Amino acid sequence: MTLYRYTAPLPPPRFNLTRYCLEASTRRHPAKPALIIATDPGDMAHCIRITYAEMEERVVRLAGGLLSYGIAPGERLCIRMGNSLDYALTFLAAITAGIVPIPASPMLSDREVRLLVEDSGASAVAWDPALHLPELPDGVGVLDPEVRGRLAAAPPAPYADTTADDPAYLIYTSGTSGTPKGVVHAHRAVWGRRPMYEGWYGLGEDDTMIHTGAFNWTYTLGTGLCDPWANGATTVVYTGERDVAVWPKLIAAHGATIMASVPTLYRQLLKYGDLKPGALHPLRHGLTAGEALPDALVEAWEARTGLHLYEALGMSEISTYISSSPAVGLRRGSPGKPQAGRAVAILAVEGGTEPLPAGQSGLLAVHRSDPGLMLGYWKRPQEEAQVYRGEWFAGGDLGRLDDDGWFWFEGRHDDLMNAFGYRVSPQEVEQVIARHPDVAEVGVSEMRVRSDVSVIAAFVVPKSPGSLKARDILAFAEPDLAGYKMPREVHFVDHLPRTANGKVVRRRLAELLRG
Repeated sequence: MTLYRYTAPLPPPRFNLTRYCLEASTRRHPAKPALIIATDPGDMAHCIRITYAEMEERVVRLAGGLLSYGIAPGERLCIRMGNSLDYALTFLAAITAGIVPIPASPMLSDREVRLLVEDSGASAVAWDPALHLPELPDGVGVLDPEVRGRLAAAPPAPYADTTADDPAYLIYTSGTSGTPKGVVHAHRAVWGRRPMYEGWYGLGEDDTMIHTGAFNWTYTLGTGLCDPWANGATTVVYTGERDVAVWPKLIAAHGATIMASVPTLYRQLLKYGDLKPGALHPLRHGLTAGEALPDALVEAWEARTGLHLYEALGMSEISTYISSSPAVGLRRGSPGKPQAGRAVAILAVEGGTEPLPAGQSGLLAVHRSDPGLMLGYWKRPQEEAQVYRGEWFAGGDLGRLDDDGWFWFEGRHDDLMNAFGYRVSPQEVEQVIARHPDVAEVGVSEMRVRSDVSVIAAFVVPKSPGSLKARDILAFAEPDLAGYKMPREVHFVDHLPRTANGKVVRRRLAELLRG
């Protein structure tokens, strides 16, 4: 049965995201580890342990420091930092103070960082010297480690008396226009994650969550930090050199009971990990999101480990809202059901504003009353209007809901690609490659290279046949594209498939290789 409005409890009118995550758990468990950060791949016991009381103290002091620096509530703070504890502290401290952090990927190029800072109107950038910092607009402050060290010693600030609808953080995601757009989330976004607790995680205060992502990813900040802390659980994050052999060791060393990752990592564990019987004890199950979970991977994982993988479907604008879980169960081939309390429907692709009956395919949509839904796109009213159908938000996923409420994914209505869990616009990649002086035309699409693996592929028409090599294209694009946006394959072709109106048909690009 389709619900037509969010029916779970709503947040109180006065609400601060960080306060919700930390205050109650600190009162209940002040000496309990909130966060364990492992850094040494050769010594899993070598780690940083931070209790709830210590975490809250560090966050509110840094919040006071950010305010004393002169960043006012409501202003934006860009985070240009690597995967470290400081990243998480800065993100949470800004929200504590009512400042709006922008968690940016360290893989962004100088051009992308400049665009982000200019578009957001950020007042300052929290910077890690391990990353290059491009020239910034006049008046933008730089919080390097020395400055942040001074700010972290400031008198603590009280949690900002924000409303549930005040902006809390701003994340940038690829848009169909080819230019990344800012997604503004309110403080209520963390409350909107509550249906995930049982609808996906099966999480309680006795659990230890291990997340394989970096702090710059909202998947890590939400599933790896905010949600476990709101439930009084412990979370484990690894910031050292990447090695697939690390994860079973971390699970054993710190007693992780739930693991959150992406399908690619589970696939790597099966291929390269030493998964002897009991190697993942005491893990109860795994969570997966960011990209589709292939049936073959599920079968191989269950056969090898005896553990289930619970998938979730979501997007930057609302996080996850469809999932499987220990409570919901599993249906092979489906990412799950709408989480309890959420209003989810299928709309007709062309102009539909009313839910379709079960079994009919169309656009997946969620009701705008959902507290997890974004406030909107930063200074993009036209793009924002395009994703709303009456009272429904439709982000571009296609599929159907069956009579039992399971969702069956049928692809994307737009051309957005998926790269390592990030949405990537083909237009954005095309615009960079097209600037090469020897490129006549270029089309970019997601291309399946195996039944369970897709990559970003560029199809290039050179101005002169034989004048370019793949390495030329990649070297030209690298300074302007984040690593996850870079094509993994470059193919040279003599034309691009187009409609009668001249528009490139990206879904047919791969057909060029077959004839």
